[in-house]
Amino acid sequence: MLLPTDVADMIAAVVPCEHIAVDGDGHHFFAEIVSSAFAGKSRLARHRLIKDGLADKIASNELHALSITTAATPEEWATKQH
Repeated sequence: MLLPTDVADMIAAVVPCEHIAVDGDGHHFFAEIVSSAFAGKSRLARHRLIKDGLADKIASNELHALSITTAATPEEWATKQH
């Protein structure tokens, strides 16, 4: 069974992350991701970047369900925090 830290490590291997927080129950995970790699990308493109990078984990059912609750650039994240 995967832990939230395992999923965070998987995501960090896809894109460099300035902030990442993952919560979940071992089957369903929720991720908050802040990465400079998202700059200039639409919300959909940001989600696809992560999901495409994890496609083998998802296809093998190692990672059953991942919801990306936040996919922000560091600048967007900074404005949300104030």
